[in-house]
Amino acid sequence: MLDQVLKHLEALVSFDTRNPPRRIGTGGMFDYLRAQLPGFRIELTDHGDGAVSLLAVRGNPTRLFNVHLDTVPSSPAWSADPHRLRVTADRAIGLGACDIKGAAAGLLAAAAVTQGDAAFLFSTDEEANDARCIAGFLGTEHPFLEAIVAEPTGCEAVLAHRGISSVRMRFRGAAGHASGENAMQASALHQVMRWGNAALELVASQAHQRFGGMSGLRFNIGKVEGGIKANMIAPSAEIRFGFRPLPSMSVDALHERFGTLVEAGAIERYEETFRGPSLPSGDIAEAEDRRLAARDLAEGLGLPIGNAVDFWTEASLFSAAGLTAIVYGPGDIAQAHTADEWVALDQLAAAASTYQRLLEH
Repeated sequence: MLDQVLKHLEALVSFDTRNPPRRIGTGGMFDYLRAQLPGFRIELTDHGDGAVSLLAVRGNPTRLFNVHLDTVPSSPAWSADPHRLRVTADRAIGLGACDIKGAAAGLLAAAAVTQGDAAFLFSTDEEANDARCIAGFLGTEHPFLEAIVAEPTGCEAVLAHRGISSVRMRFRGAAGHASGENAMQASALHQVMRWGNAALELVASQAHQRFGGMSGLRFNIGKVEGGIKANMIAPSAEIRFGFRPLPSMSVDALHERFGTLVEAGAIERYEETFRGPSLPSGDIAEAEDRRLAARDLAEGLGLPIGNAVDFWTEASLFSAAGLTAIVYGPGDIAQAHTADEWVALDQLAAAASTYQRLLEH
């Protein structure tokens, strides 16, 4: 089916679904999807701000395939038009080809040559860290017990991954001349640096934590802003950071610790801007039970089981809602979000073949 997969992928890549700027509408790509799914019941929902979902159902399935079709923005480093698919002897190159329009193309090709029950949920807000589409779907009554969420996993079933939390913190200082005796304590930027050192020590102390082949706490300070000039005490500063906990870690407890690493009064505002649960979701016992259920599902479907991964996926949202969820799709996460993003042709062929087998049975 590779020729058909590439035909669909060429069309999907041609649609501009960069996110941001969150300007995805209900036409264009969704008209194309609808046209490729004759015999499916179609439900199209606009959740606002470029978040659009299309649920396509044939028969009476209890297993749902989910694919996000938004992409990250392209960069000037692309060597050609990112929205024109280029196919070489071993790869397909285009924005979203790996993450993760290749999976959608495979599902469309598999749907065309099968007659069995099938359900696809296409969405366009995963790259915005604003999961309106999945939240909207999970807030409705549905018959689904299992979810297979497409991300680049090398055509292996991933049963566990980290959660994610993003934070904006604002620090309070006292403006003044930098020669003042109080400059060391009064500067908001100095408080940021003290907090950063303490945060790095906290993260290092978690290196012994383990779950499902993963270890430690992932952490990143992504942005620091503040101050006016070198001879003025910084009256305020803001920092953006994120961390990725293991399923066995309490996100709320980590926020409590990150929010109290410096003296009282130094932090003016602590705001979590996004949270995505771990896969599997739940406390330690629940997470392990759900991981075993996902393993049983993958084995029952004949899918090779891969290692846990550090990146976040929306499979965790399905898991938190009570569905048995796994992550499966063509491609390598190392190619996602890169200039001249690509997916190997043998990966596309393998995924399409697997989708066909699953839809036939």
